[in-house]
Amino acid sequence: MVVDHIIPLAAGSASDIENLCLACYRCNEFKSARLDAPDPVSGDMIPLFNPHTQAWHDHFTWSEDGLRVVGRTACGRATIEALRLNDDWLVRARRIWILVGLHPPLE
Repeated sequence: MVVDHIIPLAAGSASDIENLCLACYRCNEFKSARLDAPDPVSGDMIPLFNPHTQAWHDHFTWSEDGLRVVGRTACGRATIEALRLNDDWLVRARRIWILVGLHPPLE
């Protein structure tokens, strides 16, 4: 895990606790300095999910097999695409985590 700036420093934010969260290295790299991303359904630019001001379960759920994150909202869908939350590497990792009882995570 790495410390992520929810609003990137490049966008004028600070390293205040209210602007920091833990993220996996890959997600942080894919996010980069983004604040928003296109919703794959509408094409509209949508702000990315903010873990300090939004509830995960409002915007995301797990697929029935637990391997993929499913977006419930435009924000969820845009975040999934921007951070590549369902790429092959993560799906393979989740399959292993399920087998050893580490996935899906508890809320």
